[in-house]
Amino acid sequence: MAYPSLEQFVTELDRCGELIRVSQSVATELEITDVADREMKKTGGGKALLFEKPTIDGASSRFPVAINLLGSERRMGRALGLDSVEELAHQVQLILKAKPPTSVSEGWNLLRQGLDLLHARPKKVTDGPCKEVIHRFQPGDSFSLRDLPVLHCWPKDGGRFITLPNVYTQDPESGQRNVGMYRMQLYDGQTTGMHWQVHKVGARHGRLYYQRNEPMPVAVCLGGDPAYTFAATAPLPDGLDEVLFAGFIRKKSVELIRCESINIEVPADVDFVLEGYVQPGELREEGPFGDHTGFYTPIDPYPVFHLTAITHRNKAIYPATIVGVPPMEDFYIGDASVRIFLPVFKMNFPEIVDMALPAEGVFHNLVFVSIRKQYPYQAYKIMHGLWGMGQMMFSKYVVVVDEDCDVRNTSEVLFRLCANTDPQRDTTFIKNPSDSLDHAPTLPNIGSHMGFDATRKLAGEGYHRTWPELVRMDEATQRRVDQKLRDWGIG
Repeated sequence: MAYPSLEQFVTELDRCGELIRVSQSVATELEITDVADREMKKTGGGKALLFEKPTIDGASSRFPVAINLLGSERRMGRALGLDSVEELAHQVQLILKAKPPTSVSEGWNLLRQGLDLLHARPKKVTDGPCKEVIHRFQPGDSFSLRDLPVLHCWPKDGGRFITLPNVYTQDPESGQRNVGMYRMQLYDGQTTGMHWQVHKVGARHGRLYYQRNEPMPVAVCLGGDPAYTFAATAPLPDGLDEVLFAGFIRKKSVELIRCESINIEVPADVDFVLEGYVQPGELREEGPFGDHTGFYTPIDPYPVFHLTAITHRNKAIYPATIVGVPPMEDFYIGDASVRIFLPVFKMNFPEIVDMALPAEGVFHNLVFVSIRKQYPYQAYKIMHGLWGMGQMMFSKYVVVVDEDCDVRNTSEVLFRLCANTDPQRDTTFIKNPSDSLDHAPTLPNIGSHMGFDATRKLAGEGYHRTWPELVRMDEATQRRVDQKLRDWGIG
């Protein structure tokens, strides 16, 4: 299902009881964060929130603020037009395993998959809702970034931050597009920070412009179909276009329109487009910022984004999120990514059964993975393989368990970790790149990672005793007791 506007997605959440409308005035300075944080901490992620009367420094904003839109399994499914993200994972698996058809039914299934992929191709248009209002910063136009209800999230933040931007950049040599999500600190009405870390594709594009000594065009989109935001955060293989992935998700081609002041194409139905450029070599201190690590990340120099135009819908909604001590909205986004891309991991490592990134690990610090173990040291193969796959290189701790362990049950994984490991024998350390936001390593961007083999041990792994059986009731007894409990009315 494709949502033609963020407003329609908000309306859908309202219809199905997943939205709370806040009609009272609430300040963008700290108050919205506090309300949203309390809601996100509720069981299952709480409800989405629409603040209809946000205030900026005490003055009413013309734009409502939507937050926690993707902060539950149910809303993630709704955002992708599905009952569950598992349906999209199944579609990905079908495409990865597609073979020449041997029957009419197989041929029809393959044709359906091909049509889904056909929808992934974007279409170019010359007009769209994102240009209903255009501000070019000409004399007499007083509109600026300060008119947007940008949140000051936490007390010690360095200022207001745009927290849910889809940042569009292009490789100046190949023209290849990238859409990333990099927080943006407001410096004034026309400049922001651009927090793309050294490992990000946006930073790679930036280095190419710096080498050419040319201003780098950048477009920042806010709102629109939630599939755009999910695609911007998804751990796609390098070179796979996020716009194509968004089209595949929504089963409808993304309509792209050229920006007013720069040569970048963006979805025509988003709520806001911030157009501008990053000047090669220009850096400015950015931060502190209360981040998804649960701590404030420090002040560091980052590129500066200069605004040249803002376009937006007449009835635009400003989307935001907050990050901090988990669980937060970002946990549900990250969990959906793991579920959807699990078939890709299984394609590379067929022995993988399941994988989970628990909330306590704030995205990628902690990874649980279950495998069908067949030979000695297979768990170590999985650890090193995962550390070599894209953003998984940031995973500080990887715990490998057997296939009968539910990796989505943290208590069960910790039981296996404590019961099945000898600390010296079953752990390994490696040196690897680290998340720029991780304050723990001695030096930024580099550190050590640790793997735990919590699987049953085989003789070839130096274990010379018989591995004991897990205590479990037999199935026949369970069936008899199930029937008796039903008969007693307490089943």
